[in-house]
Amino acid sequence: MTQQRRPVGRVALGMSGGVDSSVSAALLMRAGYEVVGVTCRFQDNAAADAAAADAASVCAVLGIASVERTCVAAFERKVVEPFAASYANGLTPSPCVGCNALCKLPGLMAAADELGCDRVATGHYARIVQLADSGRFAVLTALDARKDQSYMLSLLSQEQLSRLMLPLGGMTKPEVRILASDLGLSVAEKPESQDVCFIDGDYREFLEQRGVVDKPGLVVDRAGVVLGRHEGLAGFTVGQRKGIGIAAAEPYFVVEKRVETGELVVGYAPEAQVVRVRVGRVNWQAIEGLEGLEDATVKLRYRSTAAPCIIEPEPEGGVRVTLRSPQPTTAPGQFAVFYRGSTVLGGGMIEEVSSV
Repeated sequence: MTQQRRPVGRVALGMSGGVDSSVSAALLMRAGYEVVGVTCRFQDNAAADAAAADAASVCAVLGIASVERTCVAAFERKVVEPFAASYANGLTPSPCVGCNALCKLPGLMAAADELGCDRVATGHYARIVQLADSGRFAVLTALDARKDQSYMLSLLSQEQLSRLMLPLGGMTKPEVRILASDLGLSVAEKPESQDVCFIDGDYREFLEQRGVVDKPGLVVDRAGVVLGRHEGLAGFTVGQRKGIGIAAAEPYFVVEKRVETGELVVGYAPEAQVVRVRVGRVNWQAIEGLEGLEDATVKLRYRSTAAPCIIEPEPEGGVRVTLRSPQPTTAPGQFAVFYRGSTVLGGGMIEEVSSV
């Protein structure tokens, strides 16, 4: 008589109905864990219904329990409302970074507690380690650099990291799809999800529905020379080149949005470089904080390349970042995420950008 192996632990997996979370469930099962698929519903619409159905279908194929949890109110309060407010204040938000720390992980961990699960897991492409010297938990970049999502996890707390498992950190996306196909999962070729999950179509229409009333204003250069007019600052982001609507011998870039005056400031390519940024309170992960100047690299947008920099601590937990060479500009509202090699040191929201 064959003795059934006891599970090595019970894990609540964030099951979105996509290929990444589905394969994550399979990998955890192979490792001997008892997996519960938890679908956190963040919206009440047809897309959320379809995702929940896909998630339930995958759980049935894998033979694991499927649980649905409603997080609509928390998502509205912690993600959607701040997104609209940021645009109203002239920022360019990155909602997924805050959502992971403030909504997705808290919702998943609350479900795990109710279900008696010690650990939680997601399908993010990154890795988590506990550092031998300090005992702190840290995020590492994924093996697949093209899919690396360490930037998106930079606001997670030590408590969240201590419970989180990331089964896909050592895999590439093609390997994940092949495994899903081998397992007979219907989501093996399901397309990637869109960047901002709660917007279907033009984000400017979404902002209007949220009461963000845009006003026309002037397009000016750094010297204040009027070059034209725009229909509203929310339609532009710092660093944007196309769609400005100003004819010139060489292309203009958006270099600043002045909410107080309604002016859209543009400049040529050399002016669309950043040399310093000021960052608000930083969530440190691999280290407790800064005692002085720190050499590191920094990503100024999710898809940007990490660039060498010097971090200088400021009062109230913020930092000033000096780049060792000019980089393509970024926008206030985006996140600066600091690295030492492949290890995330921490991250915080960019509040000010300087090109000189």
